[in-house]
Amino acid sequence: MIVHIGSDHRGFTLKESLKKYLSDNGHTVTDWGAITYVLDDDYPVYGKAVANAVAKDTTSMGIVICGSGGGISIAANKVPGIRAVLAHDETLARAVRNDDDANVLALGADSISAEHAHDIVAAFLNTPFSADARHVRRINEIETIHGE
Repeated sequence: MIVHIGSDHRGFTLKESLKKYLSDNGHTVTDWGAITYVLDDDYPVYGKAVANAVAKDTTSMGIVICGSGGGISIAANKVPGIRAVLAHDETLARAVRNDDDANVLALGADSISAEHAHDIVAAFLNTPFSADARHVRRINEIETIHGE
């Protein structure tokens, strides 16, 4: 599977660990930055880059990382067609894939270890979308939300 990945400075070390983990497990990894550690970079740049790549290749998945995981997931969700979800454990990672067809996983580097992140990523990538009618209906409803 193609996995697009990106992080700011707070997620940089975790991103580098995940790149190796993903490659070692047969995935093709595209790194959208930061390519080097930059102390004062901004997570929206990387969230947008990963989300755009996933939106263009709907067979791929994305992983975005910042300190909390929250800000970069908000940025990624601004791209149409993206369903980015912050997951802090494997149970949640499976649920958002199975029920919500999440296509971008957000991680908070400040609150999880690399080993735990590997387990969360594995759960996310190895769980298929159920395609149950109720889940499809809800995703379609989400797609129509544009504010008022």
